Amino acid sequence: MTRPIAILGGTFDPIHNAHLRVAWEAAEHLDAEVRLLPASVPPHRDQPVASAEQRAALVRVALAGQERLTLDTRELRREGPSYTIDTLIELRTEIGEARPLVLLIGADAFAGLPGWHRWRELFDFAHIGVLTRPGHGAALPTELRTKIASRRCPGAAALRESAAGRVLPIPVTPLEISASQVRELLAAGREPRYLMPDAAFAEPNLLAPYRS
Repeated sequence: MTRPIAILGGTFDPIHNAHLRVAWEAAEHLDAEVRLLPASVPPHRDQPVASAEQRAALVRVALAGQERLTLDTRELRREGPSYTIDTLIELRTEIGEARPLVLLIGADAFAGLPGWHRWRELFDFAHIGVLTRPGHGAALPTELRTKIASRRCPGAAALRESAAGRVLPIPVTPLEISASQVRELLAAGREPRYLMPDAAFAEPNLLAPYRS
């Protein structure tokens, strides 16, 4: 069976250890290559503080020294809103029709999926891995429950049997770290050590956009 590709999107403004940990655990759980895709123009949230180039540089530094997680900058190179459906269509064209592709999203974001651009089409191009923290859950709207009723997957191995269309919960460690928390610490002149990868502090200019 072909090894899946999984993608984790976000603004990564800035990237922090919770991003890295859930990506790593998903890679292990799925035995997949996981690509982190910083969004250029996120359609569902405020625009990033740092530029596309600055955020990509931070992610690149954070991923140094390992091979399981990689940086994918395609959304930063694309003009207009960073719609996930456009990314999945592009990736599917690149990797072919047979290789499993997994969209990784948090449980709260998954509950809001019906608000996404062309959300019903996402299942045509990828599986969805729902990053689930113990004790955290979100009620799903009726239209989403109906859409996924026949798509629930019994385990990671079953995702390899098809290229797209299934839904799998992926248990992850509940690290309570947020990018806004990190930005506030940096703006106050403090160092968010152990909330961010150590490599971020080795190149102070990377954090300059967040300091007052």
